[in-house]
Amino acid sequence: MPQHVPAPVEGDTAGIAEPGPPSGRSNDAAPEAGSRGLPDALRPWTVLTWLPLLLAAGLWTASLPHIGFRSMGEYGLLDRLPVIYYLSLLLLTAGFLVSLRRAGTAPWWPALYCAGLLMALKGVPAVLYDSERYPWASKHDAVINHLLANGELRPDEGLSGNMSAYDQWPGFFTLNGGLVRAFGADSAAAYLNWAPVVLGLLMMPVLILVYRTFSEDWRLVWTAVWIFQLANWVGQDYLAPQGLAFLLHLAVLAVVVRHFVRPRSAGRLRSRAWLDPAAAAVPPPTGTRQRAVCVLVLVPLIVAVNAVHQLTPVMLCVTLLALNLTRRYRNPGLLAVAGLLMLAWDLTMGRPLFMETLGTLRDSLGELTRNSRAGYAGQLTGAGPELAGRANVLMVLAVAVLAGAALLLRRRLVHSALPLLLASAAPVPLFVVNDYGGEMLFRVYLFALPGAAFFAAAALVPAAGGTGAHRVRPAVRKICAVALPLSLVALLAGFMPSYYGKEQMNYTPPAETALVTRTIDRAPEGALILAATGSFPQALHRYDRLEHWFFAEQELPENVEMLKNPAGYLSTRLPSGTTAYVILTRTQDIYTAGEGLLPPGGFDALTRDLAASPLFHVVERTGHGVVLRYDSP
Repeated sequence: MPQHVPAPVEGDTAGIAEPGPPSGRSNDAAPEAGSRGLPDALRPWTVLTWLPLLLAAGLWTASLPHIGFRSMGEYGLLDRLPVIYYLSLLLLTAGFLVSLRRAGTAPWWPALYCAGLLMALKGVPAVLYDSERYPWASKHDAVINHLLANGELRPDEGLSGNMSAYDQWPGFFTLNGGLVRAFGADSAAAYLNWAPVVLGLLMMPVLILVYRTFSEDWRLVWTAVWIFQLANWVGQDYLAPQGLAFLLHLAVLAVVVRHFVRPRSAGRLRSRAWLDPAAAAVPPPTGTRQRAVCVLVLVPLIVAVNAVHQLTPVMLCVTLLALNLTRRYRNPGLLAVAGLLMLAWDLTMGRPLFMETLGTLRDSLGELTRNSRAGYAGQLTGAGPELAGRANVLMVLAVAVLAGAALLLRRRLVHSALPLLLASAAPVPLFVVNDYGGEMLFRVYLFALPGAAFFAAAALVPAAGGTGAHRVRPAVRKICAVALPLSLVALLAGFMPSYYGKEQMNYTPPAETALVTRTIDRAPEGALILAATGSFPQALHRYDRLEHWFFAEQELPENVEMLKNPAGYLSTRLPSGTTAYVILTRTQDIYTAGEGLLPPGGFDALTRDLAASPLFHVVERTGHGVVLRYDSP
């Protein structure tokens, strides 16, 4: 019987894994011809490892002064990023592929490239923008400021603008309030734009823990991390509760898959002769007492998930339920604890919103089409948003096709990594339940992405070792050697329009923010703030003292009807004796057009009609918007 060669074999290329040198010596240990006597850092393959990273960093830094983010058009940042920026991304990709050759002996190189990719892709707004990216993120800053100013939570008090939920799930805001105080910052706005980079860096080691549970091949692991970053375009990693909750969810998953294996549950997965050469051995089993201790260790993490976000505990419970379908991770006690903690929070701190959500299930249950659409209108308009929408679909399909290929071609690896596959598929049935304000599609994709990225990488990175039936044919290695770089470049090309194609609606000039802040500061307590949408800066500034109505956040046919007589539509729906301010800004114009809330030219028609109506009086008009006041007769 031929002796099994464990994976990974050092010295394999990214996609073409040649047999190692005699006596088990790795290719990395053998000096390249003509390089004997040179320091290791100057040997050809070592230079090809660090030089692209250095050049990419230089090109990326040099591109920053030439990025015209203040003059973005309908294609967002895509046509405002200089050629050298795109070259830096290609250099990072090339260097990463070279670094995979030494992933087993020098894993810090792929790690540096993954960190560099994260910074290159999502660091531009953090470094350049002079205002908060994602105008709606300013409401989280408003909640943190409110908490610091008042020092109390009011979960039972109804607040307009759907703000009550933040007092009912306050963990994220309490944490950031502490950070603001600890660092002496004026507000969370000081670091808000850095959230995607920071969360991405924190997520990397957690992903590695999960992936290493199912694969010993460092090339596959780092490729999965790389694909995860390229496919994470959904914009859920800004300064918001869901980003932190997702990180905590992954941390719980990492602990479960590594420390909750039941005794005598692995079967033939304990045999290296049966496993895929890249598969990791099943973690050591734990007894009942050890698992009970691990449950106690996880309780603070699960409580934190419940304190931070309302949907993520549901995702965690369905993930644990899916893991219980396997013999390896059948731990009903942990599932029961997670479910009871979720219910305890929902029936106490989160009771108002929880009961309201239960009341809406009759209308949403089983409505697959409505629950799986994105946003309110579900129809992007304009060149940039339409391109972004098409890129989103293609990115989902690309990752799904690659992961599906692994399910067909690497069935032994899929069998050993079945828990990860089930955990990724677990959130999908939630489409049946609710649309979560038009965001269920994005949340399901995000929670499925870690597993999908792993299997997509498995389709592109062939096993390094193996003998006999497990040995990968040379033709497969050659195909993967071409498919891997092409796939990474294709995913990179898809990420850019997916993430930056709608950037015009994500950046707000500081002058517009100042206009909104002035208006809300002078509004009397109890006044009503009207706007076409809540996606503009400082929309919920002083939210605990004012009422809000974002009147265009409804179906397009209703808005078309509203545009026939905007002044009459609004005035007949305002309570008697109301003092109201209508704030209409450039960002709202871009958002309502791009998201399909208003027809083309609808926002301009709305602004003209209200400004011309005797019921509304212009308070202030600038190049960034207009403010009108309505005094009830």
